[in-house]
Amino acid sequence: MAVAAMAALACLLVVGIGSAAESSPAPVKPAAGSAAPAEHAAAKPAARPAPAPAKEPAAKEPAAKPAAKPAPAGDKPAARVKGTPCTATARACVDLDDEKAWLIDDGKVVRGPVGITTGDDEDPTPVGTFKVQWKAKEYTSREYLTQMPYSVFFADGGVAFHEGNQETPSAGCVKLTHDDAVAWFNFLEVGDEVQVH
Repeated sequence: MAVAAMAALACLLVVGIGSAAESSPAPVKPAAGSAAPAEHAAAKPAARPAPAPAKEPAAKEPAAKPAAKPAPAGDKPAARVKGTPCTATARACVDLDDEKAWLIDDGKVVRGPVGITTGDDEDPTPVGTFKVQWKAKEYTSREYLTQMPYSVFFADGGVAFHEGNQETPSAGCVKLTHDDAVAWFNFLEVGDEVQVH
């Protein structure tokens, strides 16, 4: 019996040790839990370098700002020639409302303002910026069978500066007196800019 009691006691000890071993992982879990924060703490510094690449694009942004500076340079050609509605790039300038025209050289008026006659509501003179297309000292309109001496064509549809009667509207052209038509014809060359306002 004493041997049996001792064997039972030994079993209890073994079971107790087993129970203690099984219960020991429970206390180890907090240790493992405390190890996990250590791993997270180690992971945090690894995550910190990620913002550094984000700073590199931010450093590139200021380099893009100087590219916006050339825009003001584009404003320079918009300067108006004194006394006209046109800019310095024009060689001939027309003001439809006031029925006046000018010749301009290097941003300065060299002739004008002179009186002109333009189109009416049915055949208006086109508004915009044009280039002299061609010239003809003697020309007859095919559509109207009208003489157009000293013609300087600048817009599609046969629109030109030319000598013409100042008492009647044109079919879209800019009519000048004889002396002014000669001056326009002699001054303007193919490719010169014409501005009509």
